[in-house]
This record gives sequence, structure tokens and C-alpha cells, in this order.
Amino acid sequence: MWLREEVADTIPAPVREMPSMPVPPASLEAGRNQHSSTKILKEMLREVPPDALKILGVTDRDLCIPILTYVFGEAQLGGTVGVVSLARLRQEFHGLESNRPLFLERARKESLHELGHTFGLIHCKSRECVMYLSNTVGDVDAKGRNFCRYCHTMMAYNAGKRGEP
Repeated sequence: MWLREEVADTIPAPVREMPSMPVPPASLEAGRNQHSSTKILKEMLREVPPDALKILGVTDRDLCIPILTYVFGEAQLGGTVGVVSLARLRQEFHGLESNRPLFLERARKESLHELGHTFGLIHCKSRECVMYLSNTVGDVDAKGRNFCRYCHTMMAYNAGKRGEP
């Protein structure tokens, strides 16, 4: 998968693709027609293989948490699992014409962002860093596509490695 290769080039740990798992029916927030990212994370934790360092789920479902209208993803800070929604990263979601390269770039950024959280990274103040906070798809587009030097160093440290970007 394309995303696996993109992540493998950036994350200081081996990356492999796992079989799909269904989105838990109990995660549906029917009144919002969205899925609770927190409930999905809880289910993912039950499926973590013993040899896995981190797990990133990728879904087409629109995600939410109680205090926000939507989220692009959620992850356990310094934990094992994260999830990314592709729904709002697609131009079509916003009533616009499809743009595959833009969609793939957004998916890459948000996947790295959520994985960064699992490695203990918080939101970065640098707009050039993939860990910069994204409240809108425009924010996703505006931020950098890679970790800044500080975030990369911290992620490598937290992964038990010492390396430069």
C-alpha cells in the first residue's frame, strides 16, 4: 500500500500492513452520523499483536469526539493506537472535484501526525511541521509534510533510537 511506504520512509520503526478489521458498530454516533474515534481506539487496543509497537487504523468513516464537530484522527498520546479518517480529506466531501494527489498528501500528513502522537509528540508550534494542529482541511494543506527537526528527534528518542532526520 502506498501509505505504508510513505510512513516507512519517515517513522523510525519497522512498518507493516495488517489485515483490515471492521469498524465497531458500537462506535456509531447515530445522531451525528459519525463514528466515535475514541471507541474505535478502544476496540483497536484489543487487536494489537504482541510484536506491534504502534498501530494506525485508516478508515473512510467520518470521525468525531464529543467536544468537536469532527476530527481528522485521534491517537493515544504516547500509547499504542491511532486512527485517521479519510472522509474529510477528500475534495468530494466538500463538494469539490476529486484531486487524488492532494488527497494522498493529506492522508500522508494526517497519518504521520497521529503516529507522532503515539510516539509522545504534542502539537508543534511550527507551521512547517506535520505535528502542527489542523482544525480544517485548509490547515492540513498549509502545514508541512514532515516532522520538524525537534519533533523528529523526540520521536526517535521516544522510539528508543538516536537519529537525525
